[in-house]
Amino acid sequence: MPDHAHSSDPAVQAQLDRLAALSPGRDILGLDRIAELCARLGNPQDRLPPVLHVAGTNGKGSTCAFLRAAIEAEGLTTHVYSSPHLVRFNERIRIAGSLIDDGLLAALLGEVLDVADGLQASFFEVTTAAAFLAFARTPADACIVEVGLGGRLDATNIIARPAVCGIASLGIDHEAFLLAPEANVPSAPLDRIAFEKAGIAKADVPLVTQAYPATARAEIAKQAAKAGAMLLDRGGAWEAAADDKGVHYRDARGALDLPLPAMAGAHQADNAALAVAMLRHQTALALSDDAFAVSMKTARWPARLQRLGAGPLTALLPRGTALWLDGGHNPDAGAALAKALADQPPLHIICGLLANKNAAGFLRPIADKIASFQAVPIPGHEHHDPQALCRRVQGELGVADARARPDVETALRHIANDRAPADVLICGSLYLAGVVLGLNREWPT
Repeated sequence: MPDHAHSSDPAVQAQLDRLAALSPGRDILGLDRIAELCARLGNPQDRLPPVLHVAGTNGKGSTCAFLRAAIEAEGLTTHVYSSPHLVRFNERIRIAGSLIDDGLLAALLGEVLDVADGLQASFFEVTTAAAFLAFARTPADACIVEVGLGGRLDATNIIARPAVCGIASLGIDHEAFLLAPEANVPSAPLDRIAFEKAGIAKADVPLVTQAYPATARAEIAKQAAKAGAMLLDRGGAWEAAADDKGVHYRDARGALDLPLPAMAGAHQADNAALAVAMLRHQTALALSDDAFAVSMKTARWPARLQRLGAGPLTALLPRGTALWLDGGHNPDAGAALAKALADQPPLHIICGLLANKNAAGFLRPIADKIASFQAVPIPGHEHHDPQALCRRVQGELGVADARARPDVETALRHIANDRAPADVLICGSLYLAGVVLGLNREWPT
């Protein structure tokens, strides 16, 4: 799916229009274009504060949020580069703690596009170069960089020597890009994903990972050894477990007993633990135990099992009805949702999925939690046809009450008027989540 953006600021929109005209309009993996683009800009990626580089199928954004929260709890500053944005393009670039303002964003995009002629640089490559320019020019103590797609050939992998690399959970997603046949790479899907993510490994740089199935773990170990990276995996170099009292972490430096994360979902304890392990296995930043404890309560990442607050959408539902939002969209995300909802009664589900996503794979884990199902389109993106999606949910998952709706507001009104009382979950796409946050006037800050 091609990436894109719109802005209410005319100067930013003018540069986004230039970008749309110059870029090939699709995702392209490879480092040649970003290397040339950065070279034309004076190689800003070589002048960044200490970089924490994070890959993974699911959980990498939340891991970055925990990294940021811990660093800021120590009184330090950090840049953050993440994707995709939900409501505003500016969300992708956070400079020393604050989202980039429109004036600087327009100027940086213009500067990058002025030197990009003839490169056929993608949307993500131009955005990445603009972020690196911003980060190189503004002092900060650290720089958190989230991989966009894969790792090995992702534009962010132009960074030659990060302070630490991390890999969050592995799962099957972006099959058209990451599972395409290629020589000398694993053929098993999860092992191929592991190969791609481990491509961020760098010589003499710690590579901190979660625990994976044996063959995927072996593939990451192989790539780490090939790169000369120091592999520090969960279950080996570090361990963590969560219970109702908190997150219990240990490594060679000792043990930490931390509060449970404020972010909903049992999987967030895993993401938080990875962030702790990354920070405890690098030497560029010194953090206290207190900073880790504070980060558990202060880390926030929108559209990851987020309960929406008062706004136009929540006002459509009966008082006391919880409206939840989650941007997960692949089978592993569905499994994480099922785990998070295990103790909850069934919910009314509003779902929109991009056309290239495995609808049954995502929804099957939560099938027993579906009180009713409302399928909606995703504005501006190729998506599963809502009526066809409802037929699949009825036929493959056995959900009798499945209806197609033209938009989220209509779905919420039908739930409020025609359905038995139950909480509501909107899920299936980060793009849909962005629409929902905008409609409810909860813009990420």
